Amino acid sequence: MTSGRSFYITTPIYYPSDVPHIGHGYTTVAVDTLARWHRQAGDDTWMLTGTDEHGQKMMRAAAANGATPQEWVDRLVGESWFPLLTTLDVANDDFIRTTQERHEERVKAFVQAIYDRGYIYAGEFEALYCVGCEEFKTESEIVDGEGPFEGLKVCAIHSKPLELLQEKNYFFKLSEFQDRLLELYASQPDFIRPESARNEVVSFVKNGLKDLSISRSTFDWGIKVPWDDSHVIYVWVDALLNYATAVGYGEDPEEFARRWPAYHVVGKDILRFHAVIWPAMLMAAGVDVPQGVFAHGWLLVGGEKMSKSKLTGIAPTEITDVFGSDAYRFYFLSAIAFGQDGSFSWEDLSARYQAELANGFGNLASRTTAMIERYFEGIVPPASAYTDGDLAIQRTVADAATAADAAIERFRIDEAIASIWTIVDALNLYITENEPWALAKDEAQRERLGTVLYTAAEGLRALAVLLSPVMPVATEKLWIALGAAESLGRLQEQPIREAGSWGVLAPGTSVNGLAPLFPRVEQTV
Repeated sequence: MTSGRSFYITTPIYYPSDVPHIGHGYTTVAVDTLARWHRQAGDDTWMLTGTDEHGQKMMRAAAANGATPQEWVDRLVGESWFPLLTTLDVANDDFIRTTQERHEERVKAFVQAIYDRGYIYAGEFEALYCVGCEEFKTESEIVDGEGPFEGLKVCAIHSKPLELLQEKNYFFKLSEFQDRLLELYASQPDFIRPESARNEVVSFVKNGLKDLSISRSTFDWGIKVPWDDSHVIYVWVDALLNYATAVGYGEDPEEFARRWPAYHVVGKDILRFHAVIWPAMLMAAGVDVPQGVFAHGWLLVGGEKMSKSKLTGIAPTEITDVFGSDAYRFYFLSAIAFGQDGSFSWEDLSARYQAELANGFGNLASRTTAMIERYFEGIVPPASAYTDGDLAIQRTVADAATAADAAIERFRIDEAIASIWTIVDALNLYITENEPWALAKDEAQRERLGTVLYTAAEGLRALAVLLSPVMPVATEKLWIALGAAESLGRLQEQPIREAGSWGVLAPGTSVNGLAPLFPRVEQTV
């Protein structure tokens, strides 16, 4: 079913030093939904996620927990990060860990390539370093400490004291790429999205770039610099390279040519690494820059960004255990404009679950299948003459499908869901206005009743296809209840860009009983 068009998309590579919170889950389900959509459209799709396991912070955490760094990361990934994918129904194609041999060997090949091309030199370095961020801080990112840290320089993000490091390091000539980067942003205006993120990066690069220290020599938890094993490669360089190493850079040129370049979806706090340092490294190695970088906003809880140090993180299971994975995916992807900050509250989640999922989509599905069972012995009736009202539904379905696909191309999952939801609202209104229960009392209206219920069932067929990337579990149940699995095949194999065509569900199809897709939730907030 592949069209040959490559769609390779990545989540950021997560730092597993702590358990995942709903912010990590948000990024992952967004990328999964985009990947599912493209996969179902027949594009040659590949979704990558993974964990970034090197660096000083990880080494210190392992020591504090009486484990070797490798034992420590194995435990974190096994107990917390793999299960997240199952919890949220993520269908990733690969999961890369930066401690895997495939990654380490290919990173060395990449760094050697930019060294051989003259973009790396040895130098001395003294700067303030934040272990939390694993990066050296510029003036604008350093603030004066307060309280117990008064009189000290602290990190603006972590509010913890910075360490003054003096090291002999290897440097990457990032400063040489200022003009080429600005040219890239100008010639490909959607290389960085949304526009607010693009503007921020352009002004940052216009202010001039400093060369980047790309090695550390004071600890050894990392990938050795190939020409000098007294140094390890700086964790961020190692981490960024996962996107290339996972698809065969340096080892499998065919696979790499098939997949690369990628789309990267990242939180806005790591935008500069992905939109400045990463393309410059690729240019230095003579490799194509990414297709694009999309920076989404932060999830705020009580108006504050979730953070591990402030214990404001909420585990995804706290939501999925009550509402299910589909509701989690639907809520975060529809309630927040993708690319902007969004606020999470239990009240909002609960209200949307009730109104949009249980009463909107779920009720539409239950009512329609129940009436086909009651009035037509569970067999989808044929439609007879279509009225203007019926044709209006067909137009709504066709327009929604086209608009949703266009929104997905812009990485606006929220706009895609809003377009698809016009079908839910239109069908609920259509059933209310056409009153099939009244038509059923009059034998003379039998054909009209059939047309109304066929229209509702065929609308649900389109909804199941269009919403399957967002809510894979509920749509699969609906697909089976509509009898579509037997007549049309698997839901995941329905061509999503053709979902708006009318008349796909064949009359005569057997409808099965449908338990509520979104059962009422008894919960105290």
